[in-house]
Amino acid sequence: MSEKQELEALQKALAAEHAAVYGYGVVGGRVGAVRRAEAKAAYDAHRARRDALVREVRDLGGTPVAAAPAYALPFPVPDSVAAVRFAAELEERVAGVYSDLVRATEGGRRSMAAEALREAAVRAVRWRGESVAFPGLAERAATTSPSAATSAPTPASAAPTA
Repeated sequence: MSEKQELEALQKALAAEHAAVYGYGVVGGRVGAVRRAEAKAAYDAHRARRDALVREVRDLGGTPVAAAPAYALPFPVPDSVAAVRFAAELEERVAGVYSDLVRATEGGRRSMAAEALREAAVRAVRWRGESVAFPGLAERAATTSPSAATSAPTPASAAPTA
């Protein structure tokens, strides 16, 4: 892959991490006390990945994509049950973006992307309580829900909030 394609894939992963950090703010505020520590750990993991991706983008000479001021949620998240469902969807979306990043990179960046894909897939399984054969593949996402096929929650400036 070209450096330009690699940079574009890194930027998409960074945008997905920005959205995941935002999303876990929602999850953490609504998830039950039993799963709050899990939500905090996921939030911290996504912040760390986001920060690492900022460095990777800069290393390739790019200007890291900024987080949107707000994101539209794919569905209402009024309670703990919805928060758990939303957390699983966040992880599936992030896994999809990292699947693309694996294809677009080589060497150490590919290893990092594969590890991030694995981590997101494991978190999705924990939240959802079930696994998928090939996490991050659009074909799986398209069969579960139309909104799962997108790479990240929609910035609020581009879509109405739920």
